[in-house]
Amino acid sequence: MASRKTIIAFDLYGTLLSTESIAGELAKLFGHDASKPLAALWRRYQLEYTWRINSMGVYRTFGEITRGALHHAAGELGLTVSDADADRLMEAYNALHVFPEIPAALKLVKQTADADAVIFSNGTRDMVAASVATSPDLKPYEGLFRGLVTVDGLGVFKPDRRTYDHLAQEAGKLGAPGNVWVVSANPFDAVGAEAAGLRAAWIDRAGKGWVDRLGDVIGDIRPTIVVDGVDKAVEEILRRSL
Repeated sequence: MASRKTIIAFDLYGTLLSTESIAGELAKLFGHDASKPLAALWRRYQLEYTWRINSMGVYRTFGEITRGALHHAAGELGLTVSDADADRLMEAYNALHVFPEIPAALKLVKQTADADAVIFSNGTRDMVAASVATSPDLKPYEGLFRGLVTVDGLGVFKPDRRTYDHLAQEAGKLGAPGNVWVVSANPFDAVGAEAAGLRAAWIDRAGKGWVDRLGDVIGDIRPTIVVDGVDKAVEEILRRSL
């Protein structure tokens, strides 16, 4: 990655890829009525597990956490997931669909010579690479990404400060982290990036505005950009950077 370029680091799960799109596969196993609540709960526990394990000072891969969160979510809804069905759903997790505005956002990056795109994810490198290569909507842009930056080698998850330092180092921006933008729909990710000296564009898909207050508690920290789509985030990043 060229050091003079603006680096746009896209969070993968929940930002580019819709974790809710797994509901179609869940419906095949548990019916339509259970699919959306199960998808939402699965995502909730997936994230909660990363935060809990960070605090405990132990580490398991994002794939292991995702599988465990599936069983947790299903159990809470009175459902049982067999090992075979869990394998099937984990495979389907590699083929999630993107949010509607993602193609326009990635095309804009592709057209901009002074910006590079990378993926920045809690997933393992194998998991992230499989998702980028298998997602029917993301695969056409596989060659756009100049790097897949994952946390697996660190043994911690976002928003641990080390994950953002690792991103800056991988981007060749360790001495100038303000030239690295993290684009994420997760408030914890946006606050974590800004707290580490990077800049963040938070995707407000619910349209409720920035209501997270942890940044206020720890020192007037909030995302530099708040918009309702990844395409708008890219437009604003390029406007500010180029």
